[in-house]
Amino acid sequence: MRPNRPIFAARRAGSAARRPVLAAAALAAALALTATACGSGGNGAVDGPSASAAAGGTADGKITIPDDLKDRLREHGIDLDKWRDGEWKDWDRDTWLREAKDFVNPIIEDLWNPDRMREAEEPEKPVAEEDIPSDEGVTDPAPRPVEAAAVAAPYHGSAPEAGKVFFDGPKGSMVCSATVVKDPANPGRSNLVWTAGHCVHAGKEGGWYRNIAFVPSYNNGAKTSTEGDSREEVAPYGVWWGDWAGTSDEWISQGAATGGRGAPYDFAVIHVTPEKGGDGKSLEETVGSALPVDFDAPAVADIGRMKATGFPASPPFDGERMFQCEDRPGRLSLKAEEPTMYRIGCTMTGGSSGGGWVAAGGDGRPALVSNTSIGPATAGWLAGPRLGAEAEDVYDAVSAKFAGR
Repeated sequence: MRPNRPIFAARRAGSAARRPVLAAAALAAALALTATACGSGGNGAVDGPSASAAAGGTADGKITIPDDLKDRLREHGIDLDKWRDGEWKDWDRDTWLREAKDFVNPIIEDLWNPDRMREAEEPEKPVAEEDIPSDEGVTDPAPRPVEAAAVAAPYHGSAPEAGKVFFDGPKGSMVCSATVVKDPANPGRSNLVWTAGHCVHAGKEGGWYRNIAFVPSYNNGAKTSTEGDSREEVAPYGVWWGDWAGTSDEWISQGAATGGRGAPYDFAVIHVTPEKGGDGKSLEETVGSALPVDFDAPAVADIGRMKATGFPASPPFDGERMFQCEDRPGRLSLKAEEPTMYRIGCTMTGGSSGGGWVAAGGDGRPALVSNTSIGPATAGWLAGPRLGAEAEDVYDAVSAKFAGR
């Protein structure tokens, strides 16, 4: 969720990261993009990153840089060593890569250590009640809140496809939720992750976020605190860096920090690669599962129940544990000319943005049908985009880029 500063104030509790805190005033009238509810943690890179940026690996585990990534870095005037040593923190408008073709995300080994992961915040994006039409033919009455239920540990046994996305923006380190999905170009060997558009790109007023990485089964043992834990304990299935990402043209051109603009198109696909080179296994093989994606955008009346999964990080949650909400969906329309969104009752807060929504697909098996995009600051419900032709185009483009690889 992306609350405005007047709605969410930042504080620091001891050595913990700054977390958005609900202010007393005007909460009922505010909605916020949960995916962007990634506040800022530390702005600097980890002291002494141990390796160079990369996007691939060799049989002996050494990191290599694919030629296409080298070419793209050169095109944008990026010096790899300077980028690794902190140049990525330059958010000058002229250096903030924006267009779909401009995605560049070199690996910086050990940047995402346990402390930095724990201190990442949610992105922020408020929407006012007046942005929601009262026409109940398009927007159904707000659902009753559904209390988020803690997912049983170990997460790998309960929801192996789920994890957290970490990234850096101008305000610092941020976090969202995400889901491993199948790759039609690489059956059984998918390296695709589904999340929200606002977890990879700032929308109309910005460009691609940096240092985007996915951690499946984060805090797999559901510890109440990971302070002092090793990286292997926090990320038992590794850290996987995005070597390509796609989001909708609508999110890039319309997405904004206020008004809910772009929310019906707030989805993204990330292709990932293991930070350490790995053992040759894909992400799907490593976690043992990947969900199919249903782009038929079933009507609300045709869906009995939807289950949303995420790592809520705004109070009363702390981002350390996985939760789920299950409810019968309703409809939410922000603009009459834009696709109607799904909406369910759920008390998950910021940080759950990007988390997958699962329902029975056309074959009756579980499939990803949406992702968390927006919700109210009072945390009573969540809304997500319907995945139609625009979403399928993004998915197919990312898949095709890595066909056979």
